[in-house]
Amino acid sequence: MNPHTLSTAELQALDSAHFLHPFTDHKALSAKGARVITHAQDIYVWDSEGKQILDAMSGLWCVNVGYGRQQLADAAHAQMMKLPFYNSFFQTTNEPAVRLAARLAELVPVVDGRRFQHVFFSSSGSESNDTNVRMARRYWDLMGQPQRKVIISRHNAYHGSTMAGASLGGMSGMHAQGDLPIPDITHIQQPYFYELAQHGESKDAFGLRAARWLEAKILEVGPDRVAAFIAEPVQGAGGVIIPPATYWPEVQRIVDRYGILLIADEVICAFGRLGHWFGYEKFGIKPDLVTFAKAVTSGYIPLGGVLVGERVAQVLIERGGEFNHGYTYSGHPVACAVALANIDIMARENLPGRVRDEVGPYLAKEFERLKDHPLVGDAETCGFVAGLVLVPDQASRQPFPEEWAVGMMCRGHCFDNGLVMRAVGDRMIIAPPLTMTRAQIDEMLALIRKALDLTLEELQLLGKISKR
Repeated sequence: MNPHTLSTAELQALDSAHFLHPFTDHKALSAKGARVITHAQDIYVWDSEGKQILDAMSGLWCVNVGYGRQQLADAAHAQMMKLPFYNSFFQTTNEPAVRLAARLAELVPVVDGRRFQHVFFSSSGSESNDTNVRMARRYWDLMGQPQRKVIISRHNAYHGSTMAGASLGGMSGMHAQGDLPIPDITHIQQPYFYELAQHGESKDAFGLRAARWLEAKILEVGPDRVAAFIAEPVQGAGGVIIPPATYWPEVQRIVDRYGILLIADEVICAFGRLGHWFGYEKFGIKPDLVTFAKAVTSGYIPLGGVLVGERVAQVLIERGGEFNHGYTYSGHPVACAVALANIDIMARENLPGRVRDEVGPYLAKEFERLKDHPLVGDAETCGFVAGLVLVPDQASRQPFPEEWAVGMMCRGHCFDNGLVMRAVGDRMIIAPPLTMTRAQIDEMLALIRKALDLTLEELQLLGKISKR
C-alpha cells in the first residue's frame, strides 16, 4: 500500500480503524474523521485538502524554530548514517549525547550561584517527570530521610500522562481514570488571578496569598515528609496561567525555609518561549531539577531530560552507587545530534532575545487589543505564550455554562478559517513559533478576531446571548 496515493477519506477510514489517538474521544472522531496534515513550512501547515493553516500552537508547544529547517534534517541524516543508535547502559556513551550534555551545562543560566553541570536524558517530558520522582526520592533516601516522599504540585498543572506524570499533574479528568494520583503526591491551588482573586484584591497581594498555599500544604503534610514542589514557571496546558510577579519569589522563600527540592517543569517554558533560554531565569527561580523536552529539538525528533543541580547530582554521584533507573533511548544519538543543530539555530538567530526584546513585546501590545471584543474577559501574554478567556459579560466576569462548550466552538471557527488555536475550557491559548514576524503576528491576530466574531454570531443565532 502506497500512502501517497490514498485520498483523504481513505486515510480517515484507516485512521479510524487502527490509530488510537492521545486525549481523544474515538467514537466522536470516527464520526467526523481526523484532519490529515500532510506538510509544513515556516509557521504554516497544510492538510490533505490543500488548506493552509497558521499554526499558532507550534505543533504542541514545540516547533520553536519553525517548520522546514534543512539543517535539522541534515543533522538527523548524517547521524543516522554514522551511528543510528546505541544505548547508554553498560558504561557506554556516544558523542552527540556527551556534546549535548556539555552544551546544556554551558547554556543554562546561573541564578544566585546555583548551576547545572549534569543532565539525565529521556525521550519526553512525561518520562522526565517520572525521573524527577525517582531522583527526588532517591536523594532523600541518601540523605538519611527516607520518609520525605511527598511531592506537592498544583491543580490544573500538566506534567505528562504517564502514571507518575499524570499524578504530578493536577488535571481532574486524568485523575478520574486509572486511580490517580499515586500515593504521596498532593496538590495546591493554581495562581490564577482572574478566577481566584478576591474582590478588590491586587495582583501582588493575590500572588503572595497563592504562594502561601504551598506553605500551608507543607505544614499540613509535615515538613519532614515533603520531598519537593514541582511547578511550571507559566502553566501551559492548564490555559497559559501567568502568575503575578510576587508569586515566585515567595515560593522560593518557602522552599528554602523548609529545605525541600524545587522542580521547574520547563517542557513548555524552556528554549526561548518566555524570552530566555530557560523560564526560571525570567522569574529568578533557583530550581534543583529542571524538566525539558519539546523545543530542545523543536519537536523534529523526540527528546527530553532533566537538568540536575549540584545539590542533587553530587549526592547521587558520591553516595548513591548504581541509580536503578533509565530508558532505552536515554541519550539517543540521533535525537541529541538534532538538538545540537536546533540550539545552533536558536543561538545564531538569537531567538530567545528576539522574543524578549522584539516580537514578544509586539505580541503583548497587539494581543492586549483583543480586550475590546465583547467576548473577551481578559487577555495576557508572557514572552511567546498568550491566553484569553471567553465570557458572556465582561462586567460580571461570570463564565459560560460548561455544557455550551464555547471554547470548542471558537476553536472550530479558528480551524475552519485557517488558524490553530487551542481551547482549554473557555480559555483560548497560543504558543507560536519563535520565528514569527510582526506581519505574521498581525495575520494571526486578524484570524483570532475573526474567530471571535464568528463565535459571537453563533452564540447570538443560538439565542444564548443577546445581540448588542
